[in-house]
Amino acid sequence: MSMAWIKTGIFAIASLGFLWGSREALRNPRKHGYYRFFAFESILALILINFEQWFVEPFSGRQLISWALLAASLYLAAAGFYLLKVVGKPEDGIEDTTVLVKRGVYEHIRHPLYASLIAFGWGVCLKDASLPALALAAVNNVFLYGAALVEEGENLSRFGEEYEEYRRRTKMFVPYAF
Repeated sequence: MSMAWIKTGIFAIASLGFLWGSREALRNPRKHGYYRFFAFESILALILINFEQWFVEPFSGRQLISWALLAASLYLAAAGFYLLKVVGKPEDGIEDTTVLVKRGVYEHIRHPLYASLIAFGWGVCLKDASLPALALAAVNNVFLYGAALVEEGENLSRFGEEYEEYRRRTKMFVPYAF
């Protein structure tokens, strides 16, 4: 069996899992999960495209930047999930926080989990920055930006003026940038 068939099979099986986990969100483009599904799909495709290049020339400049982005992604995800769980006091799932988290990494950026996925996407892209990989990383950014915009509307509905004030003083993905 060729590597292309194996990658296609992995993509199909993982996509079915993403579809199952996102089945409610995919029915409503006004929910952030709709856009997040497509971001996950683009990241999965990036991983599969660049899988064989993961450890080729591990100390080249491109690979070192890639590893730095992957490390930043891990930090943002760990810090973001931890704070949502501990400070956000979720009612049900991690996304149903009852308290607006404004501490730690959330003190500087509103969407550390999406920033984590952006860093992860570019980190994987740089393993072999081919045209398809660059296109998928860009698509990932577009869908994560869409997810963040929709989630901001959801957070405004949930937290009102407190979220609006928080939004005015923080950045979306990168502290001190945008």
